[in-house]
Amino acid sequence: SGRTRGASVRRERRRTMPKASSRRGRNAVRCGWMEPILVAVVDDEAPVRTALGRLLRLADYQVVTFESGAEFLASLATRVPGCVLLDVNMPGQSGLEVHGRREVDHVSLPVVFITASDDPDIERSALEAGGSRVLHKPFGNDELLAAVRCALQPAVGATR
Repeated sequence: SGRTRGASVRRERRRTMPKASSRRGRNAVRCGWMEPILVAVVDDEAPVRTALGRLLRLADYQVVTFESGAEFLASLATRVPGCVLLDVNMPGQSGLEVHGRREVDHVSLPVVFITASDDPDIERSALEAGGSRVLHKPFGNDELLAAVRCALQPAVGATR
């Protein structure tokens, strides 16, 4: 059953990924020569970054991790991910502050907020700020992958 689920995730990725550039890196998806979508993981907890990175790589995403919001924001000058997993509660800048700063810098990309808090005000604030989903720790692998897939879907009613 695990192999079947992994295969369906890979098939799903092929259908939703944009055409690749002519460069074919070692991480390129074998069928169709499309490169994986880059997902940024921003969390101050190293074990969380490691676990999320492993799961996303198994689902054929390319992953870059950041320990802080400031580190992530600085990286946007050179590389913009297709989606961001952003922890709400971090020392320094909170995930909501990082999200707001990204908007000020006019970098538009989908964000899935993750939090250990059960406070409904945090969830409401994250969704009102434009987050596509809010996941509460601990969350399941399927829940995370579904949230990322949902965030990567083109906006309904986007201009043509």
